[in-house]
Amino acid sequence: MTRAPSVSLFDPLRQRDVTLRNRVGVSPMCTYSAHDGLASAWHVAHLGARALGGAGVVISEATAVEPIGRITPHCLGLWSDAHVDALRPVTDAIRAGGAVPAVQLAHAGRKASTQRPWAEARGRVPEREGGWTPVGPTSEPFRPGDPPPEELDERALERIVSAFAAATERALAAGFEVIEIHGAHGYLIHSFLSPLVNRRDDGWGGDVGGRTRLAREGARAVRGAAGEATPVWTRLSAVDGPEGGWRLEDTVLLAGDLAEAGVDLIDCSSGGAAPGARIPIGPNDQVPFAEAVRREAGVASAAVGGITDPAQADAIVREGRADVVLIGRAMLRDPFWAIHAAQRLERPVPWPDPYGWTVG
Repeated sequence: MTRAPSVSLFDPLRQRDVTLRNRVGVSPMCTYSAHDGLASAWHVAHLGARALGGAGVVISEATAVEPIGRITPHCLGLWSDAHVDALRPVTDAIRAGGAVPAVQLAHAGRKASTQRPWAEARGRVPEREGGWTPVGPTSEPFRPGDPPPEELDERALERIVSAFAAATERALAAGFEVIEIHGAHGYLIHSFLSPLVNRRDDGWGGDVGGRTRLAREGARAVRGAAGEATPVWTRLSAVDGPEGGWRLEDTVLLAGDLAEAGVDLIDCSSGGAAPGARIPIGPNDQVPFAEAVRREAGVASAAVGGITDPAQADAIVREGRADVVLIGRAMLRDPFWAIHAAQRLERPVPWPDPYGWTVG
């Protein structure tokens, strides 16, 4: 029997009605440069450049489904039609560059209303300076000594699930073609998943079924709003790190549940549930998470973290460890990372026609 050729980094990927020209993605990375949640020329230039640079999919930074779901007062949002209008030039720029525009829908939960990383001040933004009271599974703050968040009740949780669905509809109206749900890094959905954080004893906590309820209901709501043509992805922190936290085996089981709810790919990251809840990160350290989801849950996966070398990224896909490789900091340093990777790997180079005729 002839062995089928392996899939490589620069082979296309089709999910539902969307085809990525290759399996290189721009990981969602916050730039904290929005005003009232509205995208600007900054976002057009920043994300459009990486599409021109050859990526197959460009994922916007965490985009809040309601105002109190922003990490900082400077994060993107999708809670009104004004946000749709502001994001259309962004998706147009990504598509013009040849990439698929994707959005990461998010709610920061108890990690909301914080200062930008480069701000002189640190910690929570006071209400008098534009901050707000965050929300979470309990009233326990992310950092000891911070003001307590508001504990979410049943009605508020139902509101948030509906907000994810409404933001999905707006994302499609804005021109996004892939929807990613942010369920990682200690933000709202992850805070419900993690035993380090979720100490509730009602239907939204307790056993693993209660702790995964928000993730599952959110996925069903997003899938319902997205329709059958649009791929839905979910980013998960595959492990918390500390003993007694969320485990890889939990992620594998949840991945199967999310697939049943209509999720097409799990974007596998780690850590962030509580201060110090993270794992040491180096080259390929997080790839085993994507590999486990793909092989044990039978769900497509994306690998992230410490992936900088083209041969390294290509091997991850060729060896069947992940279906997509998402590049973060290396893309900040080099918006044309994908084109340079194709050159290194001696694959057809995805130059845009206005460039390729003279430099390709």
